[in-house]
Amino acid sequence: MRQKVDLINGKPGQSMFLFALPMIAGNLFQQFYNMADSIIVGRFVGEDALAAVGASYSFTTVFIMVAIGGGMGASVLVSQYLGARKYGEMKTAVSTFLLAFAVFGTLLALFGFFANPTILKVLKTPDNIFADAVTYLQIYFVGLPFLFMYNILAANFNALGKSEIPLYLLIFSSVLNVFLDLVMVLVFHLGVAGVAIATVLAQGVSSLISFAVLLRKLKEYGAKTGRLFDVGMFFGGLKIAIPSIVQQSIVSIGLLLTQSAVNVFGSSSVAGYSAGMRLESICIVPMIATGNAMSTFAAQNLGANKVERVREGYHAAYRIIIGFAVLLLVISQLFCRPIVSLFVSETESAVAFSVGAACFRFEACFMCLIGFKSITDGILRAAGDVNVYMLANLVNLTLRVSVARLLSPVFGIEVIWYAVPLGWAVNYLISYTWYRTGHWKKKNLIGQ
Repeated sequence: MRQKVDLINGKPGQSMFLFALPMIAGNLFQQFYNMADSIIVGRFVGEDALAAVGASYSFTTVFIMVAIGGGMGASVLVSQYLGARKYGEMKTAVSTFLLAFAVFGTLLALFGFFANPTILKVLKTPDNIFADAVTYLQIYFVGLPFLFMYNILAANFNALGKSEIPLYLLIFSSVLNVFLDLVMVLVFHLGVAGVAIATVLAQGVSSLISFAVLLRKLKEYGAKTGRLFDVGMFFGGLKIAIPSIVQQSIVSIGLLLTQSAVNVFGSSSVAGYSAGMRLESICIVPMIATGNAMSTFAAQNLGANKVERVREGYHAAYRIIIGFAVLLLVISQLFCRPIVSLFVSETESAVAFSVGAACFRFEACFMCLIGFKSITDGILRAAGDVNVYMLANLVNLTLRVSVARLLSPVFGIEVIWYAVPLGWAVNYLISYTWYRTGHWKKKNLIGQ
């Protein structure tokens, strides 16, 4: 069976780039999908509504990244079984993690639904946006199982080398979400609640379609599934999934833990910071997607016992990252004002605009660092060599949060985004040092 993009036999750099492109486009649509709420409430409801969604964003993004990280970690086994042509075990791995994350997503939804008012209070959410933030989150968490279902399905499509399928589904879902946002806000005048309802509906429809498509694609691999749930596979994948969740969640957990530091500067600063973080989330998409492509590429080639191709792909990934970093730098410096204006008006919300623009311009100068860290982490994750990789990401998180919370009251809100590239750089240095030891080459997750 031949894949559309052959990660095992094609030219490493070209194969990885072509494989990453649909992932990048798909992740951009997912960010647009998430960003639509902020743009629409910011422009059509008001600054407080934007601040409420922004205060919620730091919370919801943690759950989004848990879903993405869990899916990525679990899909490493799928990629390695595919590379080894063990299609029966591959199907068992797919079903095992679909069931596991369906249960996990439901439990997290219950936690988020009931705990979010308390967490928002702990984060010192301003009183004038507190009620709207609670409303948004409670509706959002009703749809969280659909979010988990979609992301584990997307990870499995990527593991199978079919990264174009999540792209098509995300385009559909994004368009549907924007349409429903506009209907809920402009026709039914539901404000913050309306955009939350629109997000849940769009996620639900997309996840159900994704499930149907995956079932059809798995039939292309002739072997039968041994059993629907394999305990050994579950715990084996969990060892990779937990560090992957940590790695993917670093940005969002950092946002959540620093949100209280932002909140003390007032709702206008919260709105501006929200805009800056939304733009950061777009800028890191090609970097994270290239890292995810590196992970799938490495996992399939390790499964096929082609270690040298992994090294070749890693070197090619650096060139891809540098190209994206230069492009993002040029865009951020030339078009900062009109881009930030999508969220907040420069004349009507001067403080919010200033904060958002400063954050966006600064972080865009250092995007190569998160790219370098992502591709290095991708190899370690693909090999199952996760201990140092997880430590590096935890150091990243600790450094970012500590600097932001301790120094921002003294030196101002700017310190919060100054700490971000510092964390990326330290994370990369730790992971790269461990990569150079070659320990990852000795790991074997599935046996041969």
